[in-house]
Amino acid sequence: MPSLIIFDCDGVLVDSEMLATEVLSEALVALGFDLSPEQALTMLVGLDAAAARALLEHRFGKALPEDFDAQVLNRLYHAFRTRLSPLPGIESLIAGLEQSWCVASNSGHDRLTQTFAATGLSETMAGRIFSADDVANGKPAPDLFLYAAARMGGFAASDCLVIEDSVTGVTAARAAGMRVIGFCAGSHIRTGHAERLLSIGAERIVTSHLDLAALLHPAAAPI
Repeated sequence: MPSLIIFDCDGVLVDSEMLATEVLSEALVALGFDLSPEQALTMLVGLDAAAARALLEHRFGKALPEDFDAQVLNRLYHAFRTRLSPLPGIESLIAGLEQSWCVASNSGHDRLTQTFAATGLSETMAGRIFSADDVANGKPAPDLFLYAAARMGGFAASDCLVIEDSVTGVTAARAAGMRVIGFCAGSHIRTGHAERLLSIGAERIVTSHLDLAALLHPAAAPI
């Protein structure tokens, strides 16, 4: 069994990806950037804020306002407070873990704080949260996963198992030399996504936290 479980946040712990892409699409359309929620989902899921901004400005050939990220976050936090929920089963899964575990997300610390407050997970996650804010390069670089493993007790990459829903995250985990399971339970998962995660290094796909718990529980067979 792995010694450290590293969870992504958006799309793994909370069902936030479609909500975030809807908010982002609305803000972009208001500025004359023609990008639907589905297009935003395809282009941007898994990227940190800086990478998403750079990609959007390159695609549309014009700069976003300096305060665009702050505007989007304000809208997103309102949506989180009224519409965000944990993915079913995550709380019981975490409560049953005997391994060390943490969260490593490309979202900033402020967004993660808002996410866990809105979903009632703040106390559960306290002291276990790592963000792209903490490293020079977010996912798909390996920096964040390696940083989290070091801060959680100096775990070797070979002792870690990452739970990820995005191409960016799976790529980062494999670059870090860590095993990774593709998690495909969020509302943003589309046909063919599981196969894509497998093709870039996920060793298997799970589609619920119940299935994931069966793999991670100490009584289960080694994975």
